[in-house]
Amino acid sequence: MTTPAQPPAPLTEMKLTDEIKKAVNESFTSGKPILVAYVDADGQPSLSFRGSAIAFSDNQLAIWARNPEGGLLNNLGKNNRITMMYRDPETRSMLQFRGKANVDNSEATREKVYAAIPEPERNADKEKKGSPVIIDLDRVDGFMPGIRVAMRK
Repeated sequence: MTTPAQPPAPLTEMKLTDEIKKAVNESFTSGKPILVAYVDADGQPSLSFRGSAIAFSDNQLAIWARNPEGGLLNNLGKNNRITMMYRDPETRSMLQFRGKANVDNSEATREKVYAAIPEPERNADKEKKGSPVIIDLDRVDGFMPGIRVAMRK
């Protein structure tokens, strides 16, 4: 009698793996843009797809918010909690990222984020009127092929 295979132990350290970073960085070009949720001025959750999502560090994501007057940038000062969702139906991967978002308009961060986002996203804001939003991750949950994820800060 064989023993059923045990599921892999979950990744628990708040450190994005190369596989997770690749999934996020290629989400737009692979047709799987990241879904972002934030709370608007009326306290209503708001959702939008973001093609500019990238892994910024081992425990941070970033997006380029093109519209300086948009809802995301205007509401982070009131509530900077943000949730992002990645889903790949082909591999049955799903990752939910939760953290605190802040605008970092330092020249170094602006250049780093803008240079890293996909070309179509850069082309949509050639004048760089937008701002980089850095998400300091508190938790990441989900699964990828052979990997369970339950990361905590």
